[in-house]
Amino acid sequence: MSDGAAPPGSPAATVDAAPRPSRAAPGPARSRPPSPFRRLPFAQRLTGLKTSYGKQLTIYQSGFGRFWLAVLVLLAATAPFILSDFWLSVLNFTAIAAIAAIGLNLLTGFTGQVSLGHAFFVGLGAYTAGYLGGDRGLPFLVWLPAAGLLGALVGLAIGPFALRLKGLYLAIVTIGLVFLGEHLFLNLRSITGGPQGRSIPSPEIGGLDFGKLGGLSRDQSFFFLAIPVLALATLFAKNVVRSRPGRAFQAIRDREVAAAVIGVNLARYKVSAFALSSFYAAAAGALYGSYLRYVTPEQFGLLFSIQFVAMIIVGGVGTIFGSILGALFIVLIPRLVEQFSDSIPFLSKTSSGGGLDVFTFNQLIFGVLIVVFLVAEPLGLAGIWQRIKVYFRAWPFSY
Repeated sequence: MSDGAAPPGSPAATVDAAPRPSRAAPGPARSRPPSPFRRLPFAQRLTGLKTSYGKQLTIYQSGFGRFWLAVLVLLAATAPFILSDFWLSVLNFTAIAAIAAIGLNLLTGFTGQVSLGHAFFVGLGAYTAGYLGGDRGLPFLVWLPAAGLLGALVGLAIGPFALRLKGLYLAIVTIGLVFLGEHLFLNLRSITGGPQGRSIPSPEIGGLDFGKLGGLSRDQSFFFLAIPVLALATLFAKNVVRSRPGRAFQAIRDREVAAAVIGVNLARYKVSAFALSSFYAAAAGALYGSYLRYVTPEQFGLLFSIQFVAMIIVGGVGTIFGSILGALFIVLIPRLVEQFSDSIPFLSKTSSGGGLDVFTFNQLIFGVLIVVFLVAEPLGLAGIWQRIKVYFRAWPFSY
């Protein structure tokens, strides 16, 4: 005990005798929760991912929504046999305008890039359809996508201006496109026909002429083409805005600097937004010219661009459904004014008849609508519709 060791059985000896854990000794293995895709083959893992994401991207996830979709399809199929040619022409023009308005909303409403040059791309698509379908004799399934692709290529060339310009400066640049387009449409006589304009062929698919199907009128025949094209354009745009590019568009719109900080490629997505918007506008222009059968350069001026701006403001900026509602509203009002101009005392069909002519009155209506909706209802008709749905969902506890 001379060495100072503790006697056996004492507390100090018990503590000293206890085994000390070694730092080098490995601890107990931690169990990791098994992944549901760990031991599955790659093909099965890919199928599982597609299924899970596919459910999230389904537009109509409930049976109630699918029911109303079926009702809408049934109404569209029977409308040509119920409605008059006047209302069918309104719906045809609405479908064409809605396609172009969706394209503008993708650029302005979802990406925040102001554009007043939409009429240029619509005219470009119309004249492309006339040249490829009329002069070259190509079928509809060729000249329609070709018109859209040409518009997208021009949009790719214009898109880089959006990298340095924004707001009013970008709007001025796009206004310049309209005047440049008027100059080109007037002077490229071999393609556009000059000031006299040119004819556009009717769409034909597999021997079916949608300018005249059997014993149906032109408005009835074209309806069976315009509505399916609008449905495809709407479905594609709806999926774009819910995908990764769509989220990047909205991030750029909300806060450009923050989007760049989190890794959004501003150059790629701004140019892509211009290209996609131009594709929609040019494809709508091809349908527009084919429905009218004859176009002239003065149809694609600045006032035409303002009408598309009015569509997305009235319908709802940043909404696909609002683009369709705004197109219906803006197309319907001038037609109603023209239809009932004889019943309005201060209106005349021509400027020489005294009072306001129909054209000037329609422009005044567009201006008033833009101001009223910007001040009183920034969300447009789509916002009103959303509030109505919320009201009835919560009824009778809506208040």
